[in-house]
Amino acid sequence: MKVICAPDSFKESLTAIEAANAIAAGVRRAAPGAIIDKCPVGDGGEGTLESLLESIEGELVTAISSNVFGQPVEANFGLLENGRTVFIESAAAIGLATIPAGERDVMHSSSFGVGQLIMAALSHAPRKIIVGIGGSASNDCGCGMAQALGIRFLDAAGKLISEPISGSMLEDIQGIDAAHRAIGICEPAIVVASDVNNPLTGLMGAARIFAPQKGASEQQVAMLDDGLRHVAELIRRDMGIDIEAIAGAGAAGGLGAGLMAFAGAEIASGIDIVLTAVRFDERVQNADLCLTGEGCLDAQSLSGKACSGVAKASFARGVPAIALVGSTGPGVERTLNAGLSGYLAIGEGLTKEESIRQASSLLATAAHKVTSEFL
Repeated sequence: MKVICAPDSFKESLTAIEAANAIAAGVRRAAPGAIIDKCPVGDGGEGTLESLLESIEGELVTAISSNVFGQPVEANFGLLENGRTVFIESAAAIGLATIPAGERDVMHSSSFGVGQLIMAALSHAPRKIIVGIGGSASNDCGCGMAQALGIRFLDAAGKLISEPISGSMLEDIQGIDAAHRAIGICEPAIVVASDVNNPLTGLMGAARIFAPQKGASEQQVAMLDDGLRHVAELIRRDMGIDIEAIAGAGAAGGLGAGLMAFAGAEIASGIDIVLTAVRFDERVQNADLCLTGEGCLDAQSLSGKACSGVAKASFARGVPAIALVGSTGPGVERTLNAGLSGYLAIGEGLTKEESIRQASSLLATAAHKVTSEFL
């Protein structure tokens, strides 16, 4: 029996690598002679780079960047394919998980640090830069990031806005000047590894869907949505680019839109990028079972999350995929029509705190149960 263990991270509890190890331990208890392939994955959010480096060769580079509040932080990015490709994980600098829940302030959070990481990556002269944007704490349409690349934003008086732009400042922008953009910024191909396909604005946009989890009130959500729409109009007027309705533009508080408009990037599925890099299609083809997983499985998982991508790739090879998840949410049954053969909530009957605390053992127990049923 061959089992491939391909989970994403379980937020607040397990990294993807730790989750893969726990699942493998459960499989081994059920089937001591099984061939186990541990293949931790990510969809562009926190931990994606770490997961990649478990399967492919690469080098970590440390750069000084800024968090969403402008405080200096050390953040790693990866040199892959002998330096031909750089992988930047935005969450390393501006990740929501790096900010305690009580201190989250999306209105005053900036993506400036991501631009700093892109500038640091350019010094290695890569052919491609992949920017994973999941798990961000900002909602500034990537304007902060753009400032670090040399894009200038002007206020109503035509004066340069020198402070790193945050969500509360979007309506203050009245002009965009890209004439001073950093030399070479558009020379490597820049690809956005996104975990969602939301547009920039509207009912399914960046502010209304994701800002509440970043600490925004209802009033602030409305302000942010108006600000994003305002910046989109300026981008159309001053740069001739219409990014407002593009799928994925709303990822990471509009960072997806900003990377397209200000850095010439294209948006792609983060999980698809990762699965290609780790040769998942080749590794899953002779498997009898694929065990994947993430913190929560719901209808949103269909929009580019890791479990959905793993399930689709497994289904294409005729391999059943079971998701072991911390919890399930609205629309979870729809995942069964998108490649998953089944799912199992490992923390059923426990409080969230208990489930997080026991995540490793719960995951191993669930993997043992599912594997035993397949023997």
